[in-house]
Amino acid sequence: QLQLVESGGGLVQPGGSLRLSCAAAGFTLDYYAIGWFRQAPGKEREGVSCISSSAGYTNYADSVKGRFTISGDDAKNTVYLQMNSLKPEDTAIYYCAALPAHRFRGGRSCPMSYEYVFWGQGTQVTVSS
Repeated sequence: QLQLVESGGGLVQPGGSLRLSCAAAGFTLDYYAIGWFRQAPGKEREGVSCISSSAGYTNYADSVKGRFTISGDDAKNTVYLQMNSLKPEDTAIYYCAALPAHRFRGGRSCPMSYEYVFWGQGTQVTVSS
């Protein structure tokens, strides 16, 4: 069964940090690009970051540039999203999604959500004092 599993969410104070994990089961992330998305209550899903190891490409939404870092660990078949200097507006459910690497086109922004073929179940991030 092909699956993505997110973990690492939780409650953190403003200015704090969290590291989200996106672990793949049933397939190898080497052949996929991974995107992180988030959705806050009452808001549309927003792209946060993406990575394509095969293309040597990473990108970030303007709202998280300089605070979030995406990385991959091929040995663990896992992609991480390190989130620092968290703000209350970062509160959302965070999802990771996979896109076959041969469909990845790079460019000035990450692929759109409809391009991804596998999605995880999400992990809640709450930033509050």
